[in-house]
Parts: sequence; structure tokens; C-alpha cells
Amino acid sequence: MESLYSKSVFKRHPGNPVLSPKDFPGADAVFNCGQTWYQGQPLLLVSVLHKSGYYRGVRGATSHVARTEDGLNFVIDPEPFLQKDGDPLYGPIDNHPIDTRITRLGDTYYIIHPSSGEWGTFGILGKTTDFKHHEYVEIISLPDNRVPCLFPEKIGGVYWRLDRPYRVGPHNHHEMGNIWICQSPDLIHWGRYRPLLRAGFAFWANEKIGPVPPVKTPEGWLVLIHGVSSSCSGSIYRLGAMLLDLDDPTKVIGRTTTPLLSPDALSEQCGRVPNVVFACGLLCDIKKNQLSLYYGCADTSIGLATADLDTVISLCKDEGDMGW
Repeated sequence: MESLYSKSVFKRHPGNPVLSPKDFPGADAVFNCGQTWYQGQPLLLVSVLHKSGYYRGVRGATSHVARTEDGLNFVIDPEPFLQKDGDPLYGPIDNHPIDTRITRLGDTYYIIHPSSGEWGTFGILGKTTDFKHHEYVEIISLPDNRVPCLFPEKIGGVYWRLDRPYRVGPHNHHEMGNIWICQSPDLIHWGRYRPLLRAGFAFWANEKIGPVPPVKTPEGWLVLIHGVSSSCSGSIYRLGAMLLDLDDPTKVIGRTTTPLLSPDALSEQCGRVPNVVFACGLLCDIKKNQLSLYYGCADTSIGLATADLDTVISLCKDEGDMGW
């Protein structure tokens, strides 16, 4: 049964989940995926956890390209896409390439993923032009900053990025995970950090929030965000959105105070991490006025949901026009 908040915004595909552990031999989870348009079709970069804890000699999670011709039936490449032995950024750190964020700039697709381990959690930038060959570029955020997200074009002559720095250990929950924004001349050197949106602006996002790469619309930069709240049975992850000014993305011109998608389906409530819907990206078709979202379900599988672009933008404008 769908909730009052989510039933009229993002519509789940009746065949959900579209990807699950049964689609990858030996997988314990096929979940949180980066996403982009590639050669006219959605392309996913799926996170895979393995029952044995290893895959082809690699310890831990792996990330794989998933291709489709119809947006529903995917073929997952068996070869891991991001973990490359011998890479200078791979050796000295604990590479944990899940929760990828993909941004196209020109003919290049930039991919950011977190690394987690004894050095903390930080963002690593890589790039590809064909989703067959991957090249690491640089570590671009200090710990702890799990989800840097690039804008898909320069604004005012510079690159822009959304961040989600957070504290580890005892802290005030509103300080745990807020969204910041920063600039760069070259995608490597970043600065001019500014706070953008604070956790606590809505009941479903009172502990921490996090962004996906922005989508350009005529009304502003649309950013899907996840929000975390607590219940007696643990954390609940929901999805909402904010709208940023096209010319000055440090200005929040709208955000939703009611969630756009909540964990109401069985596949979202039951899994490795119950009560989770989680996004790493968002696809937009301006001509069709449609948003398509491939999202993680309970850190176990991947679902598909769609929404009208105009509806989401109207909700952002109607429900709030100020940063927190």
C-alpha cells in the first residue's frame, strides 16, 4: 500500500524490482546505481555485494555497468568497471565503489564514488567516454564527505559541485549531514565552499540529507535528495527534491517538504537495510516532461519509478523557497 505522500508523485513500475540479486550470480545485493543517458538509452552503474565477500579475487563490493534496450531489461557486465589493480588511487586506500554519481560534461562521463576505510570516507573522481575504459582522475574531497555530485555544465565560467560533509561520532543530528556547494576551475582544485540546505527542513529529513547530480530544467537546477529520519525500528530513507537558481546555484528557490517517494513497497521495506529508498541519480526527458528514477530498494535491489517533471517542480515552488 502506497502512502499519501508518495502515491501521487513518483509512480513505481509494476514489474519492480527491475534488478535484484538473482540477476548477478553469487550476489547478495544489486542496488544503489549511478545512472545516465548513453546512446539514447538509460545506462546504470550498479553496486554489487557478493555472498562470499570476494569477486574475481577482489575483496568487498564491486560496481558494474548495466545496459538496456528498453529501460526495463538489463544485462549486467560481469567485469567490474571501477576497481582496477595497479591504479595509483586504488592501491593505498580501501576502494569501496558503490553509490556512484555520474555526470556528463561534453563527451565525457565523470563518475564519483566513495572510498571507505581507515582513512575515512571521501570522494574519488574518475571518467570514461565509452563505459568500457575507466580512468581515475583524483581524490576530490576530504573525509568525511561521501557523496560529491557534479553539475553537468559550467556556470559563470567555473565547475560546480554539491557536497554532503558530515561528522562522525556523537553530534547534534542536524549537523550530521547537510548539503554544501563549491566551485572549481578544473574539476580538481575546489574552494569557495558555501552551505546550501540543512537537514531538518522536513520531518522525513531531520537527521541527514544527501544529493544526486543536478538536472537542468527551464525552471532551475532540479536536485533529488534523500532524507533520513528515525523510528522505533530504525532509520527510514525517503526521497524529496530541491530547486536551485540556474545562474546562481547557491540560491535555493524551492524544496519539497513532503517526500516524493517513501519505502512503502515490500521490496523497499524488507532487505539488507529495511525501509530504504535511495537515489544516486535522476534521468530527465524534457520533451516528454518525464523524470525516470532507478533507485535502491532496502540496499538489496533496484526499482524504477517515474514522475511528471512539471509536478515535481511545482511542488518545490509551492512547498518552500528558502534554504535552511
